[in-house]
Amino acid sequence: MLSSLRGWCGHTALSPLFILALILLTNPVAASIGDQLPEFKECVEICKHENCGPDAEQQTAIPLHRRLLLWDCPAECDYTCQQIVTAARQSRDPPQPVVQFHGKWPFRRALGMQEPLSVLFSLGNLAAHYYGLHHQVRPRIPASYTMRPFYVFLARLGMVTWLLSAVFHTRDFPLTEQLDYFAAGASVLYGMYYAAVRVWRLDRPGNRRSLRLWTGFCGTLYTCHVAYLRLWRWDYTYNTLACVVCGFVQNGLWSWFSWRRYRQTREAWAVWPGVVVMWVLMAMSLELFDFPPLWGSLDAHSLWHLGTIAPAVLFYQ
Repeated sequence: MLSSLRGWCGHTALSPLFILALILLTNPVAASIGDQLPEFKECVEICKHENCGPDAEQQTAIPLHRRLLLWDCPAECDYTCQQIVTAARQSRDPPQPVVQFHGKWPFRRALGMQEPLSVLFSLGNLAAHYYGLHHQVRPRIPASYTMRPFYVFLARLGMVTWLLSAVFHTRDFPLTEQLDYFAAGASVLYGMYYAAVRVWRLDRPGNRRSLRLWTGFCGTLYTCHVAYLRLWRWDYTYNTLACVVCGFVQNGLWSWFSWRRYRQTREAWAVWPGVVVMWVLMAMSLELFDFPPLWGSLDAHSLWHLGTIAPAVLFYQ
């Protein structure tokens, strides 16, 4: 459950109803049963004794590509023992359930990546924003259109956010986690920011004072958000609730905008923002049904990332 809760703020703002349901309806559970198992602890200690340190019976050779991703001997022991204990539990009669280790499912890594499918689908989202910038925004929107800079920044922020998501899912360190969360928080807040700019056309010359006030307000919110998490306390619950509020505002604005514009124009394009909202909400709902990774790779979190690629492409249109 911890792995699901950690991911809720990330990478899109279109998720507040399901996040709120998760918070309100889910009872607290042990986040990492696996690393408390006696057989896991014993396995790690034996592995470290036999393979790590100057007094080890034999030094484990770590391939270069894993060393480049900062896999060291203790980390190798931890990963290997997760796989051994998981395989042993599943081979028993009756099979025992797959459990989490350090708040994460025991994924099978690939090329040194801890969660390879989440990395792949994060890069897919990055490609969607890249496509939106270079094939939709820049060639189709005139430079004179005052909303154009906001869309350009949206795409660039999206690319940075999903790149940091891929880095975090490649190797989970405190630094990569914080960068992922701060980028995701910026993406969520910016989604709320530019939705308000678009709906009320704060980009127009006559609304510049309102735009400055709104920009200053959102900038202050983000600064306080990062300062609280970085300097005061790293609080997952607060981070999630902050994203819920921003996402709820953004969802409400786009849904209202879509409904109002369709009534005015009766044109299909006006429905698209509402369709995107519902699409991503359905993709995010997968996190409510968190399950152990199929084939050691495909879990609800990675499917969520997969499900947000197509609506990102649609939204730029």
